[in-house]
Amino acid sequence: MQPKGRAIFHVDMNSFYASVEMAYDPTLRGKPLAICGNPAERKGIVVTSSYEARKKGVRTTMTLWEARRLCPELLVLRPNFERYRKASSEMFKILQEVTPVIQPVSIDEGYMDVTDYAHLGSSLEIAQTIQNRILKELDLPCSIGIAPNKFLAKMASDMKKPLGITILRKRDIPELLWPLPIEEMYGVGEKTAEKMRSLGIKTIGDLAHKDIYQLKRIFGINGERLANRANGLDDRPVDPEAVNSFKSIGSSQTLPQDTTDDKELDKLLRDLSRSVEKRMHRKEAIAKGIQLMIRYHDRKTITRSMKLQHFMESANEVFNHAQSLLQKHWNGEPIRLLGVSVFDVAEKKDVGKQLDLFTYEKEASKEGLYQAIDQLTAKFGKNPFQTLHSSASDSIRTSFQKDFLDDYKK
Repeated sequence: MQPKGRAIFHVDMNSFYASVEMAYDPTLRGKPLAICGNPAERKGIVVTSSYEARKKGVRTTMTLWEARRLCPELLVLRPNFERYRKASSEMFKILQEVTPVIQPVSIDEGYMDVTDYAHLGSSLEIAQTIQNRILKELDLPCSIGIAPNKFLAKMASDMKKPLGITILRKRDIPELLWPLPIEEMYGVGEKTAEKMRSLGIKTIGDLAHKDIYQLKRIFGINGERLANRANGLDDRPVDPEAVNSFKSIGSSQTLPQDTTDDKELDKLLRDLSRSVEKRMHRKEAIAKGIQLMIRYHDRKTITRSMKLQHFMESANEVFNHAQSLLQKHWNGEPIRLLGVSVFDVAEKKDVGKQLDLFTYEKEASKEGLYQAIDQLTAKFGKNPFQTLHSSASDSIRTSFQKDFLDDYKK
């Protein structure tokens, strides 16, 4: 007996941040709009833009001065994260009314498995209902890809924007998928696309027909994986529990202007370390590895990492190791962006404090301080030495896209 075919949706909100702002203020509709980390700075980075702005050439990650050069009439707003969180939450609530089998992958997109919900109508009818509800109730547009697996659903959702619904069956692959340029394939980054083009792989169809052994030799296991995707093969389930898993926790930020100022770089490293500490605390996690990303003024990017002998969880520990990596690997050229992330992450409840001799002595030396703080906390009701973090930020950190997952799973 043939196994039942799956019906997978990829729901992708269209120009999400800009669309939320337009829903909040309808006078913005039809106008070129950009959401920018720091509109006061010429080198502020465009986070997203409306379709009207995109028609003028405005793109994500473009500097504000570049965007305004292309579109002088561009309207610019600072991001309102709480507004976006609320809109995202309401969107996922609508999806949950259809099926509990949902896998959010960012604040504005997620997969759904509606295989067992034929009683609600055909896949197309269910998708139309979802799209209409999100538009009517939230005043937000979305595109939906319908396919037998996650990869094809993701590719399908990109084919018609805004407010598109695309069905991509396996029999449609030669006509709809294979002619697309290789750089438009989900999972193929800029460098991989460049290498593939050097091998004569210019379209997704070229990849689908390329020799698997040659791909594995050049790209490793990922070469075989991408070739399978190009042929429409993807057996990954829609996993609601994936929202609870994490391999690394990080944060990065673009500087207002390229700099070689040690003090400015140290300040940013401290801010990023606090952000990582906050996210680790929210996830009740600890980590044994740290990675530093440096992007220079010419966009050249390097990453350097180190593994530790013991787990860390405080901002000071993260900062000290990140600073060490910066001092060791920075070539002195102006820096545009820094990123700090921790890996080898584990949940506290699953890992007992693994104290080697060094850690034991370090912890023991602080015991008197801990007891004093506990006594003051008992007296005043709150740790009086707890670091206060401002909720406002002049720049956008990339962790926001992942932070919403913490709220989703609560």
